[in-house]
Amino acid sequence: MKIMIAEFAAAAFVLFARAITAVRAIWPEHGLPSRPSVYFANHSSHGDFVLVWAVLPPRLRKQARPVAGAEYWLKSKVSTFIGRDVFNAVLIEREQEKRTQDPIALMTTAIDDGSSLILFPEGTRNQTDARLLPFKSGLFHLVSARPDVDLVPVWINNLNRVMPKGEIVPIPLICTVTFGDALRIAPNEGKDAFLERMQAALLALAPKPLGSGE
Repeated sequence: MKIMIAEFAAAAFVLFARAITAVRAIWPEHGLPSRPSVYFANHSSHGDFVLVWAVLPPRLRKQARPVAGAEYWLKSKVSTFIGRDVFNAVLIEREQEKRTQDPIALMTTAIDDGSSLILFPEGTRNQTDARLLPFKSGLFHLVSARPDVDLVPVWINNLNRVMPKGEIVPIPLICTVTFGDALRIAPNEGKDAFLERMQAALLALAPKPLGSGE
């Protein structure tokens, strides 16, 4: 019964996300990898992972697990059910001193089990005027442990305007989710060079600012 409710709730989330945002997915020329991958995206709204998850083809959506903060999703029975049962999230304890499990081990286990991950290398929602916050090192440590995993950059556009900070009722706007070509960590690539390259790949998918002349 619980599984049926979770499946119904998942379908409802997909329909709701698409209805509110009229989301349009833009796919890379060669399509998305069929093997377990890491989708890494910009982060400006609590609804970011829902939008990425909702636009994935059903077969890929089934294997995709968002990486999210345990403190946020385990704070009530309802949010726990949504996080664990509906989205099958990989729940990470963000406060290092209170951690009982290694976040990298949790993510590599999910990949080894055949799951893809949806994660946000900025680590927190970007509420600044900058297009991206500096990437945290987690993505580097993850792919250092699993260097054969495909890394797919994903740019989410407009969702921060659909759900502005402090607002409860979404504002209907068209959103786009743009997927880039799959990348890999290069042999002997250092952390700073790798993170800089991943940031550049993600920014390359962002709409050009008005008046940029491009």
